[in-house]
Amino acid sequence: MSGRPHDHDHDHLHDHDHGHDHHHGHGIRGLLREIFVPHTHDAADSVDNALEASAEGIRTLKLSLLILLGTAIVQGVIVAASGSVALLADTVHNVSDALTAVPLWVAFALGRRAASRRYTFGLGRAEDLAGLFIVLVVALSAVIAAWQAIDRLLDPRPLDHLGWVIAAGVIGFAGNELVAIYRIRTGRRIGSAALVADGVHARADGFTSLAVVLGGIGVLAGFPLADPIIGLIISVAIMVLLVGTARNVGRRLLDGVEPELVDRTEHALRHIPEISRIADIRLRWVGHRLHGDVLVVVPPVTLSEANRIAAAADHAVRKHVRNLDSLSIRTIADAEPEGAAGTS
Repeated sequence: MSGRPHDHDHDHLHDHDHGHDHHHGHGIRGLLREIFVPHTHDAADSVDNALEASAEGIRTLKLSLLILLGTAIVQGVIVAASGSVALLADTVHNVSDALTAVPLWVAFALGRRAASRRYTFGLGRAEDLAGLFIVLVVALSAVIAAWQAIDRLLDPRPLDHLGWVIAAGVIGFAGNELVAIYRIRTGRRIGSAALVADGVHARADGFTSLAVVLGGIGVLAGFPLADPIIGLIISVAIMVLLVGTARNVGRRLLDGVEPELVDRTEHALRHIPEISRIADIRLRWVGHRLHGDVLVVVPPVTLSEANRIAAAADHAVRKHVRNLDSLSIRTIADAEPEGAAGTS
């Protein structure tokens, strides 16, 4: 067996960057799935460095918060000009929802702290807890929106200042959708389910504003019940949107990972010729960073050879799997005569 380390870069295999990992579907079905159930991990364009990823997440939250507050200020000006109490309530709702980015911001900051003897994996899990909080806020928003829609169906009330209300709704939808796209894209890049959830939250708020626009147009067209009916439909859409988001966040809390990450790890390990069998692969997300433990079977080798194989395996996996912080590579021999290495 050669004493030279086998890096096994296999650059010709990396050019395609495994673009088949996520099947988004095509046509209307694929578009709707992408809108309502955005997945979290986009390995083809992810960020390797942990501090860089956290900084990018915080930067996204800062900028998107400024956009949402700017949107709320414009809506507030329209409220002052129109005197619409309903629009004032919607503006206050958008401001309060925008501030849900603050807990996630704090979670990103906590995740950058070094591990301690008490929190040996660090505080990255705070990010997942923030994601759970966001899911609960989105659910509450959907319930409140549905309650308001049902109340207006049972007790119809005329809408005042329709032109102003429609204009404010357009502004609210545009601002929230811009923030949603930004947060979801960044969340995918850094592997943050919580940031994707916050993007979905912004999209839900945008849908609420869109309901205001469509309802106002319906009233102008001579259909007074258009506002509550569309509001109820949007509430259902938010709940559908919430299902995929809750699944992503819940999976993180239960240490679930995307199966393609396990496939990538297996693929990388098979690049190492000395590895005869992969006995076990365990991956878990801690916030937006991955931690892994791998057990591989190798022929009887010396301790130095076992260390070299483990180093080559670590190198190969890191080339295939992004967002990876810690990776433990353990080796066991098919047979262990005297002098053979057990683990490394």
